[in-house]
Amino acid sequence: MLENIRLSLQGILSHKVRSLLTMLGIIIGIAAIIAIVSTIKGTNEQIKNNLIGAGNNAVAVQLYQGESPYDFSYQESPEGVPVVSDDIRNQIAEFDEVESVSFYRTRSYCENVYYRNSQFSGAMFGIDENYFNTAGYQIQQGRGFTNNEYNNNSKVVILDNTAVKSLFSSEDPIGQIVDIGTEPFVVIGVAVESNPFEPVINSEEDYWTYMQTSGGKMFIPGNSWPIVYRFDEPENCLAKAVDTDSMPTVGKKVSDLLNTTVQVTNDSDMQIKYQSEDILGQAKSLQDLSSSTNTMLIWIASISLLVGGIGVMNIMLVSVTERTREIGLKKAVGAKKRRILIQFLTEASVLTSIGGIIGVGIGIGLAQLISKIASVPVAISSVSIVVSVIFSMAVGIIFGLIPSVKAANLNPIDALRYE
Repeated sequence: MLENIRLSLQGILSHKVRSLLTMLGIIIGIAAIIAIVSTIKGTNEQIKNNLIGAGNNAVAVQLYQGESPYDFSYQESPEGVPVVSDDIRNQIAEFDEVESVSFYRTRSYCENVYYRNSQFSGAMFGIDENYFNTAGYQIQQGRGFTNNEYNNNSKVVILDNTAVKSLFSSEDPIGQIVDIGTEPFVVIGVAVESNPFEPVINSEEDYWTYMQTSGGKMFIPGNSWPIVYRFDEPENCLAKAVDTDSMPTVGKKVSDLLNTTVQVTNDSDMQIKYQSEDILGQAKSLQDLSSSTNTMLIWIASISLLVGGIGVMNIMLVSVTERTREIGLKKAVGAKKRRILIQFLTEASVLTSIGGIIGVGIGIGLAQLISKIASVPVAISSVSIVVSVIFSMAVGIIFGLIPSVKAANLNPIDALRYE
C-alpha cells in the first residue's frame, strides 16, 4: 500500500498542472461545504446563546393559565395553589440534572418605584438566599442580603445596573432610599450577571424575541414581598441545570412535581398549572429555519464535487491510456489484476484526498473571511473536516473505479503492442 501511495504521489507531481486542474472541482466543493457548515453551526450557537445567555442554564417554572403565564398584576391569586414545602424543595434539589434551585415571586413590570423625581419601570423580584447563585448574579457594589434580612420583613433592596441608571444616573445608590409603592426601602447593593451577555440583534424580530432580557431589575427578600404586594401569591421556581441540554428535562421534572400539589381551574375551565418555557424548543425552531435554507446551499455545493469526480474519472482514463505499455509490462512479469486495480484506485483516492485537504484549508479561511465581512458568527466543526476528507477519498474510489477496472482488464499482449 505504501508503495502504491508513493507511486501515486510521484505521478501527481510529474503532472502538477493537470493534477491541480483535476482537483479543482473537489477543492471548490469541499471549501464551500466547510464554509457553509461552519456558518450554520455558528449561527445556531448564536441563536441558542441569544435565548439562553452565556453559560446560564437556569430554567424558570411558573404558573400558566392555558398557554400564557399567570399575570398577578391584573389577576387575584388563584385558590388551590399551596405554598411550596421544604420537602418539595429538597426533592427538586436532589434531581440528578439540577445543580441548584431557588423559589421567588415576581412582577414582570412594575412602575411604582420612585427616587425623588425619577421613576423605575422594570421587573421586581422577591427572592430567597439561593436566587443569585442560581440565576447567575454576583454583588458588584455594596452587599447582599443577610440571613436576618431574608428571614424578617426587612425593607432593603438590591438593584441591577439598568435600574441604577434609571433612578440615580451618576449618583452613588448605596444607602439611598427608594419608595416602592408607599414603603421606603434602603438600597444596600448592586447586582450584575456573573457572565454578562448581550444578544445579537440583526432584525426587528430579534429585538422583540430578546427584549425581555434587557429590562432593569430590583430584588427584595422574599419575606418582604407582602409589604409591597399580596400575602398569598404562589412562588415560581428557578432551577439551574447541570448543562444546556438538560434544561428541557429539568423544566418537565420540576413542573410535573409542582403540579402534583396544584388542584385548581378558573371559571372558564382553563387549567392553571406550573409550566416551564421551552427555550431550547424556540432555539431549535429558529435553527431549523436557518438550516433549511443552508441545506439547499450544501446540495448546490455538492454539485461541484460531482463535477470534480467526473474530472477525476476523465483524467484517470487518460492516465490508463498513457500507461498502457507500462500496464502490459507489469502483467507480463506476473502482476495480477487485483494489484493493477488497487494501484489505480490508490492514485485516484490520493488525488482527491489531497484536493479535499486543500479544500478544507480554503474552506476554513473562507469561513473566517465571511465572518469578518458579513459579521456572521462561524464555528469550525472538526467532524465536518474529517467527513469532508473521507468523502473526498470516497469520490476518488468511486469515480476511479471504472478507469481502474479498465486498466486491470487490459490484455498484456495488446498492451505491449500499444503505441
